[in-house]
Amino acid sequence: MNFNYEKIDHVQLAAPVGEEENARLFYRDLLGLNEVEKPANLKKRGGVWFQSGNVAIHIGVEEPFYPANKAHPAIRVNNIEAMRAYLDSKNVAYTDDDNLPGANRFYLIDPFGNRLEFLEWGNL
Repeated sequence: MNFNYEKIDHVQLAAPVGEEENARLFYRDLLGLNEVEKPANLKKRGGVWFQSGNVAIHIGVEEPFYPANKAHPAIRVNNIEAMRAYLDSKNVAYTDDDNLPGANRFYLIDPFGNRLEFLEWGNL
């Protein structure tokens, strides 16, 4: 092959039609990702885009809508214990998982039922 994969540019998750504000409340206001302006020709499709550092999540609308409850993005976190404490302070439920050796991780479900994994590699 004469090409190389560099990195994942973004992950797209689905939401029901008309749920952009709930996406903002979760991804922007709770998780702290910045909303990114969509190109003008894509705005008519609905949805909303978010980014923080190298993590880009695009929420697209889908009808009929089915959440990704098994398939999921896995997002590396620096100081995952601080993130857990923050989520605890906001009374946000998450599920710890210790099945991956060397990873400190948990799962969080977005308002639409999509599964998100957050993990930190290293000493547990």
